[in-house]
Formats: sequence, C-alpha cells, structure tokens
Amino acid sequence: GSSGGIITILIIAFIIFSIIKKLKNVNTSSFSTPAGPQTTSYSSLMPISTIKDNDPNFSEAAIKEKIGNLYVRMQNAWQSKEFEVMRPYMTDALYNQFKLQLDEIIRSECTNYVERISVLDVALSGWRSDEAVDAIVAVVSTRIVDYTQNDRTGIVVSGSKTMEKFMTYEWTLIRSKGMTTPETVGEGSENVVTIHCPSCGAPVEINQSAKCPYCDSVINSADYDWVISEIKGIAQRNGY
Repeated sequence: GSSGGIITILIIAFIIFSIIKKLKNVNTSSFSTPAGPQTTSYSSLMPISTIKDNDPNFSEAAIKEKIGNLYVRMQNAWQSKEFEVMRPYMTDALYNQFKLQLDEIIRSECTNYVERISVLDVALSGWRSDEAVDAIVAVVSTRIVDYTQNDRTGIVVSGSKTMEKFMTYEWTLIRSKGMTTPETVGEGSENVVTIHCPSCGAPVEINQSAKCPYCDSVINSADYDWVISEIKGIAQRNGY
C-alpha cells in the first residue's frame, strides 16, 4: 500500500513537472514576441506630431487610449481563452503566434490568470513609413498579477497570486500607407469604423469581429485602422 502511494505521488509530480516545463516555453500574459528585448532605434523615427501633416484628424490622446484599452482587452481575452475577439486588432502573424501559445496552455489543461490590470503609461516614441505601411512605436508601462493554475488540481504551476509584475513593452502598430483617421460623427462613433467588404461589397461595421457577417470573409484590419504588429518586452520587475 505504501509503495503504491509513493508511485502515485511520483506520477503526480511528473505530470506537474511536465506542465511547468511546457509553460516555461510559452509566452503567457507577458505578451512578448520571441524577437527579444531589443528596442527600435528611436533616432530613426519621425516626431509623432508630424503625422498630422498628412492625417489632420490624427489624435495622440486617442491612440494612447486605444493602446491602453487594447492591452486590457488582450489580457482579458487571454484569460478567458476567447482570443478571437483580438483578431481585428492584430496582424495575421501576431494573432496566429499568440493563438498558438494560448492553444498550448489549453492543451496543458491550465488557465493563465491576469488580475489587477493597470496601464500606468503610454508614451509615443515616434513613427516611420515605408512603401507599404505607416507604423507608430509606443512604450507601454503596465502592472498585473499573473499566475497559471492547473484546471483540474487547482495547483499554481507558475507565477504568483499576490506578487505584482511591472512590465514595460514596446508596441508597434501599423496601417496601410496613406490611410487617414476618419472624422467622428457622434458620441461613441470613434469605436466603430464602417467599411465595405472587399469580397462582397457589403457595408460592415468593424468593432468586434474581423469577419464580414454576409460572406464570412476575413477583413484585413490594417487596411482601415491601426493594428498591433509587434510587441516586445523590454523591462520587468516584481513587487508587492
């Protein structure tokens, strides 16, 4: 009986060790791409104020608010394992990368909990342009409590339920070159963009989904608005 109990304990320990090993190789709520902590050379960026030369309706305050809201929405979508809601706000490559990482957590029968979320600061470093896209670079400072828990056992396999993590990221957002900010026509209208589906031509309000409700075509969000193309973690510290 005692030897059977020891074997059971060893099996449970091995399962927990395997889960932790897998999760250590997965970027969870830190939301950093594998590119590493290298930051953009800010000297190569144009002052953010010069965007208004070609886009008079561009608002620094609005883009900062957008980035802050997207960070909170992204963390909530990650915890709820319903990451599809982020599809309109990311490039295909970035969305697929994070979706694969989340799928790994789901296969491990775990949940990455992200609590006490706070965006402390969003600083716009500047912007650049090439033949295809315009890009904004921002430094985003945040605070979260971040831990991963096994769904069956309730064991915390990584992170802490009490320790705060102060994360600093570099975000890059892009949109198609030459696009401009549409004028708002009423209260709340800044959250909804109406475009025509490139596949069927139907008018589509883009605020929750990247799919046309008429033909199910996936619409490239960068064709009409700023979307996240890259997230780099550049600093982290822990505290209580």
